[in-house]
Amino acid sequence: MDGTLDHVMMRVEDLEESLEWYGEHLEYEEKDRYEGDGFTIVYLGPEEMGEEEAFLELTHNEGADLEMGDAWGHIAVRVPEGELEEHYERLMAGGVEDYRDPESCGGRYAFVKDPDGHEIELVQRDQGTTWSLDHTMIRVEDADEALGFWARKFGYEGAGRWESDTFANYYVKPEDAAPEAMAVELTYNYDGRSYEMGDAWGHLCVRVDDLTEDWERLMVREAEDYRDPESNDEMYAFTRDQDGHEIELIERDLEAESMFPF
Repeated sequence: MDGTLDHVMMRVEDLEESLEWYGEHLEYEEKDRYEGDGFTIVYLGPEEMGEEEAFLELTHNEGADLEMGDAWGHIAVRVPEGELEEHYERLMAGGVEDYRDPESCGGRYAFVKDPDGHEIELVQRDQGTTWSLDHTMIRVEDADEALGFWARKFGYEGAGRWESDTFANYYVKPEDAAPEAMAVELTYNYDGRSYEMGDAWGHLCVRVDDLTEDWERLMVREAEDYRDPESNDEMYAFTRDQDGHEIELIERDLEAESMFPF
């Protein structure tokens, strides 16, 4: 199993508005799109992306009225070290909503929102393309179970942690992942709260070497048999973690003409 996080999918209500927003403010370009029956999928990312950097997938379902749950948290994009304030002010000058500025976050990070209310964190990093995806945060109800899931099922290991008096953030990545590869941030609140999934956030996607073999390996490791390869015409598959977060498995030929297996 490759294990690299290939993309994160979010649903949007107005596709063209979202494409314009990400293109204008984060300098994302459309990498590929698929027009289905009643839905459209678009892959986005910075113009120059490393092979290990993850894509953003925007999905638009016709007539959808999306609900933003709180089980999914945010995506984080990179800006160079020491340039957080500069990039945040550039977003403000471009008309982006002033949500959580660097000063309110101790000068370490900041947050904005896209047209659908998806939260986007700005983090300072020496590695990766500017605006590339650094991590995706999901909330979990049991930190031990969540860390065990990613370790046992996908072979991920700890890539950092931050623990406070009320909550903790745990970062996980594949073993020997490239520095620019996207991580999963698991946020655990100590107060025992539960979360609503909503449908505005979609899924994480893990790149695999062989869909059939890696799916069978997941089944041996007792992953949930949610949507197996056969039910998806052997193009992709889905499992779910202990909290119900959907995780897609897909083979990816980075040299292929199309990003879609359809």
